[in-house]
Amino acid sequence: MNAWDRVEIARDPKRKTAIDYIESIFEDFIELHGDRVFRDDKAMVCGIAMLDKQPVTIIAEQKGRTTKENIERNFGMPNPESYRKAIRLMKQAEKFNRPVITFIDTKGAYPGIGAEERGQGEAIAKSMFEMARLKVPIIAIVIGEGSSGGALAIGVANKVFMLENSIYSILSPEGYSSILWKDASRFKEAAEKMKLTAKDLYDLKVIDKVIKEPKAMNEEGFSKVTASLKKEIKSELSKLEKLAKEEIVQNRYEKFRNISGFKNKEEKDVIRK
Repeated sequence: MNAWDRVEIARDPKRKTAIDYIESIFEDFIELHGDRVFRDDKAMVCGIAMLDKQPVTIIAEQKGRTTKENIERNFGMPNPESYRKAIRLMKQAEKFNRPVITFIDTKGAYPGIGAEERGQGEAIAKSMFEMARLKVPIIAIVIGEGSSGGALAIGVANKVFMLENSIYSILSPEGYSSILWKDASRFKEAAEKMKLTAKDLYDLKVIDKVIKEPKAMNEEGFSKVTASLKKEIKSELSKLEKLAKEEIVQNRYEKFRNISGFKNKEEKDVIRK
């Protein structure tokens, strides 16, 4: 498959959503609502669950399948109150020493006038800032379409996984081609150049693991994917939880500084000293 094929699969309205993964991987999920400032935004599902016998905090972007569900979920495009709700849950997770698991699946943060008036950009930046310094392990999983700051806002993690047919990028291929070439019709070419597939991003060391998907995502195939995903989450958490709190933060910092060899040898030497 080419990059655009992956984009179409990631956007498929029948594709499994965050709630499907939460129900399959975790037990006893309790959703917590509201940002304590404005309202509860249903584009983001946050709560506490059990990963076998371990309590974890879950932060997940949630799309709908039907038109009614999508209107209720704002088509999976979070308002600033979603990110403020996520920040509230992150701080709670740190207080009670719970790992944080995020599920990324959004076209981007909602660009409406009300969202801008309530501080959309600040909320996204604050979410990334708080994640960067959180003293508990964070694992982010891209399960569908991860685009723009709406996805990055909950993607600052110690480990980032992607499903094989998901995408992760700074914006949509249509937006990319419109900006770069002033021609939105070149979206398929843009998808190739953006390096937005799981394989591309793994090769670039942006993500840490690609979770294989079956050709047909039926219930049997979905069970295999969630079993594999659960195994990887538990494996990585067992490693991260052996680190001291300061080491967890440093591990996250090093991950992003080292993407595609960004950090040079001199800087590494300075950090070691």
